[in-house]
Amino acid sequence: MLLKDKVAVVTGAASLNGIGWAIARRFAEEGAKVVLLDIAADKLEIAKETLGDPHQGFVCDVRHPQACKRAVEQIIAAYGQIDVLVNNAGVSQPRRLLEIDDEGYDLVMDVSLRGAFNMSRAVVPYLRQAGRGSILCMGSVSAQRGGGIMGGAHYSAAKGGIQSLAKALARELAPDGIRVNAVAPGLIETDLIAGRLSDENRKLTLTATPLGRIGQPVEVANACLYLASDMASYVTGVVLDVNGGMHIH
Repeated sequence: MLLKDKVAVVTGAASLNGIGWAIARRFAEEGAKVVLLDIAADKLEIAKETLGDPHQGFVCDVRHPQACKRAVEQIIAAYGQIDVLVNNAGVSQPRRLLEIDDEGYDLVMDVSLRGAFNMSRAVVPYLRQAGRGSILCMGSVSAQRGGGIMGGAHYSAAKGGIQSLAKALARELAPDGIRVNAVAPGLIETDLIAGRLSDENRKLTLTATPLGRIGQPVEVANACLYLASDMASYVTGVVLDVNGGMHIH
C-alpha cells in the first residue's frame, strides 16, 4: 500500500461528491490514516462515519490561523504525526467582474489561498521536525487558461496564487525533506458543477476537451495519491494537470 502508516490531512473533505472526499477515500484505501477537515459540521460527521475507524474528522475554518493551529494540535495528539497535507478547501463563484462584491472576493480568496497558507504554516513545523512530508495544493485549469470554466476572475486569481504558493514552498522547504506540489483539475463531476452546467455548456466543454468527457473526482484523487506517495519522491514544485487535455501547454 502506497501510504501505509502515513497520516494524511485533507481540507474541504466533507462533501461525499467532492474532490476532497475522493482524495480521503483513496488515501485510506492505500493505508493512510486520514483526517478530514471541513467547516460543515453535519456533513463532516457523515463523511467521518462513512470512512470509519481509524480515521477522524475535525471542524476547522481554514480562513483563521488559530483554527488551523488547533486542528493540527488535535491531529498530533491523536496520531503523533502528520505526513501529508492536502490543501483542498475552496469556494467557487461563477460571477463576472462587475458582479463580484467585496464579500465574495474575500470569501473566495480567504478559503482557497489564505486557507492553504494557514494550513501549511500550521503543519510545516511537524513535517520539518520529522525531516519529511508532502504538501499538495489544489489549483485549477481556470488559473492556467484565464478562467472561462465555472469560477469568476477572483477564483482564477485565488487558484493561480495557490499554484504559485506551492512552487515557492517547494523551493523553500526542499532542504527540510518536504515536497510541495499542486494539482490543476479541469472540469470535474462534483457538487460544484451540479445544476450550474447547462446542456449547451456541457456539450461545448466536451467538444473543447480532447478526451471527450468530464473528469471524475477519483481521477484527481489518483493524481494526488501519486504526488503524496514515495513514487513521487523526486518530484517537487510541479503543477500536475488533470484536465482531459482541455488545456495543453
